[in-house]
Amino acid sequence: MIPFFKSFIFAGQGFWFCLRHERNFRIHIVAAVYVLAFAPSFSLTGAEWAILIITLAIVLASEAVNTAVEHAVDLSSPNIDPTARIAKDTAATAVLICSIASVVVGIILFYRPAELMSLWSEIWDKPWKLLLIVFSLVISLIFIIKGGPEKTIPINCKDREKG
Repeated sequence: MIPFFKSFIFAGQGFWFCLRHERNFRIHIVAAVYVLAFAPSFSLTGAEWAILIITLAIVLASEAVNTAVEHAVDLSSPNIDPTARIAKDTAATAVLICSIASVVVGIILFYRPAELMSLWSEIWDKPWKLLLIVFSLVISLIFIIKGGPEKTIPINCKDREKG
């Protein structure tokens, strides 16, 4: 049973690595947080919530897979190689496709002029909400830009084989 729980620890370490070292992952996290913060202002059905959550998960998962591909390619091909470049570029393309699709899903789910105007009025009428949004945007930009150190953290693969 212990190895089962170790897999969650390893997944958490992967999430933490992406959060600390991958700027684009942080951008997607910030976008997801804002979407989830404003989504309750819209009258989404259960199915629409499910589509929204799945869409956000697919974008984050594709970014994590892109990171894995990039690091695996760098490990296996430390020199510049056209095939390595193709592998990295196509993995990045997968993220781009998922991101564009998520924007389309967002437009479909949230383009509701009456609800958008109501949300805008509520924010504009209560200055503390506007200040909160501005403050959160500043914090989000710092989070996206700052991140963590750019070095790769070595992982002891023998420990993973035991678990």
